[in-house]
Amino acid sequence: MDTFVTFTILGLVLGSVYAIAASGLVLTYNTSGIFNFAHGAQAMLGAFLYWQFRYGWDLPTPLALLLTVGVAGPLMGLLLYALIMRGLRDTAEVTKIVVTVSILLGGVSLSHWFWHPEDPRTVKMFFGDESRFSFFGATVHMHEVICLVAAVLIAVGLRFLFTRTRLGVSMRGVVDDPDLLRLNGHNPERIAAFSWALGSTLAVVAGILITPISGGTLEANLLTLLVIDAFAAAMFGRLRSIPRTFVGAIVLGLAGTYVLGYFPSEWTWTSNLRVSLPMIALFVVLIVLPQDRLRGAAVRTRERYTVPTVRKAVAWGAALLVIVYMIRLLMVESAVTTLTLGMSFAIIALSLTLLTGYAGEMNLAVVSFGAISTIVAYHFGTSGSGLATRLTLWGLIIGTLVAAVIGGLVALPALRLRGLYLALATMAFGVFLSNMVLRDTTEHELFGVKFSLFTGGSLSIPPLKVGPLDLSNQTAFLMTVTAIFTILAIGVVALRNSGYGRRLAAMKDSPAAAAMLGQNLVKLKLSVFMLTAGIAGLGGILMSSAIGAVSNENFSIMISLTVLMLTVVAGIGYVTGALFGGLMAGVGFAVIMVSFNNLGAAQPELEGLWTFMGHLAAVSPALIGLGVGKNPSGVVHDVLEGYRHLRGAKPVLVGGAAVVAIAYGLSLAGVLGNWWFATITIVTVFMLPVVGPMFMPEAVLGPEAAAAKRGTPPEEIGVDEPYSEERLAELDRELGLPASVTEHTTSVQFGEPAPAATPKEAIVHA
Repeated sequence: MDTFVTFTILGLVLGSVYAIAASGLVLTYNTSGIFNFAHGAQAMLGAFLYWQFRYGWDLPTPLALLLTVGVAGPLMGLLLYALIMRGLRDTAEVTKIVVTVSILLGGVSLSHWFWHPEDPRTVKMFFGDESRFSFFGATVHMHEVICLVAAVLIAVGLRFLFTRTRLGVSMRGVVDDPDLLRLNGHNPERIAAFSWALGSTLAVVAGILITPISGGTLEANLLTLLVIDAFAAAMFGRLRSIPRTFVGAIVLGLAGTYVLGYFPSEWTWTSNLRVSLPMIALFVVLIVLPQDRLRGAAVRTRERYTVPTVRKAVAWGAALLVIVYMIRLLMVESAVTTLTLGMSFAIIALSLTLLTGYAGEMNLAVVSFGAISTIVAYHFGTSGSGLATRLTLWGLIIGTLVAAVIGGLVALPALRLRGLYLALATMAFGVFLSNMVLRDTTEHELFGVKFSLFTGGSLSIPPLKVGPLDLSNQTAFLMTVTAIFTILAIGVVALRNSGYGRRLAAMKDSPAAAAMLGQNLVKLKLSVFMLTAGIAGLGGILMSSAIGAVSNENFSIMISLTVLMLTVVAGIGYVTGALFGGLMAGVGFAVIMVSFNNLGAAQPELEGLWTFMGHLAAVSPALIGLGVGKNPSGVVHDVLEGYRHLRGAKPVLVGGAAVVAIAYGLSLAGVLGNWWFATITIVTVFMLPVVGPMFMPEAVLGPEAAAAKRGTPPEEIGVDEPYSEERLAELDRELGLPASVTEHTTSVQFGEPAPAATPKEAIVHA
């Protein structure tokens, strides 16, 4: 009986914290239509701020709570809405998701900046661990009572707010019809900002309350993912009902503690199951709950993508192979391995171009399919022993096929899901795989066969060997991975230009219209999920082989979210966007941070500056992701549009190519360092569309646009452009007339009585 009461109380307390966090999610979603994936990061930052106030600066507990919950929490929500969320109207679902994912990743990086992850930090329960009492044989702490009471008060208060107050009704109307709400005298922006402030405050409260319950140790990633478990509770209420959300949270809390308390101790996977239970519940709830009807018309968003022809794709693929080989000539062996890793991530990102960019479907756990293929290749696809161990072609093929099959199995129950629900379902799968499968390092026995899934917590994937091709040679490995990416990219472009690709585009624009025209959406979704899961699996094996030995951290959900974010930032509708996103996710920012650390070690007098730049580089992916709301089509789209205008300005293009060629030659000769070459190349590529209109405006902009940019010539003022005070002043300056004449002319122009002119002014006018 004591055991039952103990685990019941613990489950109720954990569920109450889930309820507080989930209520904040429901609140912000109901007033902005944006599901805040950064909710866990806000809770984590709130917990760190409370620790800083309470333990770092020794402030009294009430003052620390006031500063954290009463000031920092609302301010965080207000700033998020004012600076970011209000600009996400008329953007696709993937853009809204990526922006909040960017905030999540930025919050984690920010916490590492201000609170070094290797320094231990603990938060104690309110009133201390000794403040407790006995209840039916179980020990109950006052902190746990506070959690329960706070959850009940928040649930009742939010229910009353939504159903019994004009403000609550207005908050629901912000998403339904903001224009109608404005006509009734309300300010939708102010109401939405208040909702985000309140939702952020609830996240902070949840972070502060759950930290002592989960052990008291502050760790950014773990605390962020712990609050993400509240997603399942929010889905119990379908992001609308506070009471159902509260019930769902309590069920989750009780289920987790009962699993820990009553499952047999010899079951080695019990602890992993308890951690994975919220994600299992989230997946099940998403499948069981009724879905919205198919969209009957295309939703007009600001994303615009241009699909190249297959011929252009082949030409650019050949160019990529040449460019990569030329860059290889400048690199040392370790740098070649790093670039190989980046190209492997580009293959993984390419699956997102096909799935999300072309088909409009979501996958927030793309790296998880790479984990599946890696496990299969490790167990069934290697030959040899010791240093002679090699990955076989069979291992590469079977790993890719198994990933495709698993992708189909995951997609089968999720075929009826769309948009946000599908994104949450794939995220639940990714977190479940990380918690349940990749943590399973113990040995099992089934039908007399002993095995382990993630042996020893680390899997060594040797290089591939097929006939004379041995990828233990770093140059061969790099060029092979680049060739695989090129072939897959050309295939993806060809697929998009085929009838199958047009059906994918139709399903993305209007599922109802596609179904009405006879398209089998179930088969279409299933096929594209299997195809993209296979591509991600192939990239995952190559990525693992490039690293050499991988752990479960190499396949965490955070890496999947980073790949998605950077691919969307680059342009998820372009294969070049996948190339850029994969390279940056795999090597870009890591190399930059290592370079700053090395500079700090080499120049101790400037160590503070280089350390600051390194932290800024760590946060920069999130800062870049925040710009997606203003540029939802991606960086590649802007670059392509800029170069499209330069087609008539051949000297500008030739000049830019000459600058890059000279820099390459100097770098190859050892005159310039590789970083200088990379800097000059990047600056040249991105600045040509900006510089081109300055040197050849008519060739780039066209005669009319160039003339308009230069302004109306003085002799045409009053003919092509009406008079104004500024234009009249400009005319006087061109004619060399004094300022007094300007005032005289202006007053006459606007019908005011002019002052009498002096003889000198009369002579000038004459």
